[in-house]
Amino acid sequence: MKKVFLLSICCFMASISFAQNNKGTLAIIPEPVSVVTRDGEFILPKHILIEAGSQSEEKLVSTFLRNKLTTATGFAVTVRNAFSAPATIKLQLNTTNDAVLGKEGYLLSVGKKGIIIKANTAAGLFYGAQTLLQLFPKEIESLEAVPNFTWTAPLVDIKDYPRFGWRGLMLDVSRHFFTKEEVEQYIDQMARYKFNLLHMHLTDDEGWRVEIKSLPRLTTVGAYNVKKIGHFGDFSQPQPDEPRTYGGFYTQEDIKELVQYAKDRFMNIMPEIDVPGHSMAAVVSYPELSCTPGADKFVVRSGEDQQTDNTLNPSSEKTYAFLDKVVTEVAKLFPFGYMHMGGDECNKEYWQKSDSVTALMKRENLKTYEEVQSYFEKRLEKIVESKGKKFMGWDEIIEGGLGPNAAVMSWRGIQGGITAARLGHEVVMSPTTFAYLDYMQSDRVMEPHVYATLRLNKTYEFEPVPDSVDAKLILGGQANLWTEQVFNFRQVDYMTWPRGFAIAESVWSPKDKKNWNNFYPRVEKHFGRLDEAEIKYAPSVYDPSFEPRLTPDNKMIIELTNELPGLDIYYSFDNSYPDRFYPKYTAPLLVPEDATQLKVITYRGNKPVGRMVTMPIAELQTRVQRSQKH
Repeated sequence: MKKVFLLSICCFMASISFAQNNKGTLAIIPEPVSVVTRDGEFILPKHILIEAGSQSEEKLVSTFLRNKLTTATGFAVTVRNAFSAPATIKLQLNTTNDAVLGKEGYLLSVGKKGIIIKANTAAGLFYGAQTLLQLFPKEIESLEAVPNFTWTAPLVDIKDYPRFGWRGLMLDVSRHFFTKEEVEQYIDQMARYKFNLLHMHLTDDEGWRVEIKSLPRLTTVGAYNVKKIGHFGDFSQPQPDEPRTYGGFYTQEDIKELVQYAKDRFMNIMPEIDVPGHSMAAVVSYPELSCTPGADKFVVRSGEDQQTDNTLNPSSEKTYAFLDKVVTEVAKLFPFGYMHMGGDECNKEYWQKSDSVTALMKRENLKTYEEVQSYFEKRLEKIVESKGKKFMGWDEIIEGGLGPNAAVMSWRGIQGGITAARLGHEVVMSPTTFAYLDYMQSDRVMEPHVYATLRLNKTYEFEPVPDSVDAKLILGGQANLWTEQVFNFRQVDYMTWPRGFAIAESVWSPKDKKNWNNFYPRVEKHFGRLDEAEIKYAPSVYDPSFEPRLTPDNKMIIELTNELPGLDIYYSFDNSYPDRFYPKYTAPLLVPEDATQLKVITYRGNKPVGRMVTMPIAELQTRVQRSQKH
């Protein structure tokens, strides 16, 4: 009897061990609510049968899955409502609503003989399909058929649903224009990781990107500037005779196609028209919108230092007539219920010089220029609401008094969101602290220079719901990619991934499931998937951080730290390129007297995983001097 008991225990422990090991091979992003693994694996047959309903949204899911499987495997895939034989993959809508799953949740079961995805809605089926693809080997992301390959998936039962209904990324298409096809690629990338909102920043000082038929100069004039390459903000002043041909815009037909493309992937698009600041492209197109004399001589900014008024005139009825036309046409193009109207970084010094603004303040009893902006925002809110949309703005719209129904997107940290929520307003969190994808991901010697750094592990700390606010008012969160220093779409990819993974998990997964030590190994496995899909990403997580300091006798010491555990750093001061046969970093380094640069590279075992980083000693000296001043 004891032998039988011991045998049972051994079998049970072996089963548990296998389940744990099998689970260890899973690399699902974002982390599901519940995962139960079982012994064995599913093998995809060469003739794949997908059983799915005939409703249009169900067809979107089955078509997506068919196309994905066909492309990578080269296998024959048949989709029908029913088969005489058991289906390989069954997509099933619940006949009775499962309240736990909600609108976007799903149940995914992978058995030896087949796969079943159940959900209340087609959106849930779609997200279940995305998870299923992550169970197959990384080659499933290949853009062409992989020959002589066995496609397996672990046996698993997954229950999953999102924590938030608002899971977004913002793409700035104004500073640099990206084509409709590139935006579609971005939508596909977002869908992989269960984002459901693309926020398009359509207007700014560098270009107006959406066709407004009643205001044609917005795109014939406002959509183009002089092409400059270098460091945005430090460009030379364009010459009067330089061609203004760089840029572009989306026609209304383009927008309709993008909206449909996103809808087919169960995603909404929210437009942003950024006013009253950041409005140079609009002012150049229609100078009467400015309160500053000489606006007819202004030009669309290319990225040079700006010394001119880029605001709309809050005291002119022409401004509100203009905005009514814009909002009318934009509201018809975007079915999404919210319209973002900017409101950030409005330079009020030109309002202070304006007699008409002064008269407005006297007439409306406005005491501060923040109240002037509040007057503007409240009028604009009424215009937006008259078109059947909910008004949203950046957190500056709080400062002079928030409009009655305004929703707030909190970017200057989370305090604006806290303030708005305590006033009973809806909030989306997108704080610079965790969610600004234009920030440098590695040391500044490796990245296009912007004013801050945001490492992957810091992004992963993003928590959309602050303590002491009503969680029901926090719609969710998003990350924002401003593109001043992003000149092409490959760099859009590089800046988004892998930090986009961290945002996806912060807005989808249960709060108590987030764990950095569990997350980063999954990220590394997804690097292979992005390689297969030919999507660029940043390997910055492997780059060390440099912390220089001076000893009491005025010699420099450099401390190196890794973002990931288990990595070794090798270095040289002699201008040669180190590998694992060079000195290994084990303690802070004393800089040799005449050294001009430190080169480092990170390894895992005997394999290089990091980039070769060259750090000028002069750069470190500058950092030490700067820290001493502070």
